[in-house]
Amino acid sequence: MNARNFHTGIPPLDFLVTFLQSRVQRARSQGLDRGASAVEWVIISAVVVAIVGVVAAIINAALTEGANKVGDCIKGASASKTC
Repeated sequence: MNARNFHTGIPPLDFLVTFLQSRVQRARSQGLDRGASAVEWVIISAVVVAIVGVVAAIINAALTEGANKVGDCIKGASASKTC
């Protein structure tokens, strides 16, 4: 039983082994630059997530400040003065 003619008699297992062997062979035959694209996408995604986080923090701070101002205005409200 060599790696090319792997046969267990269990069709799903034979298919899985053949499929995995072909994936490994294809990965070995292609150049090493194939993973560079994945790394670039990871870096781009990380930058986008960081930007979204910063924008969310800025919006959250602005909303909290506005809510505090409204709350203070309501607490100090009377019939004779306005905010």
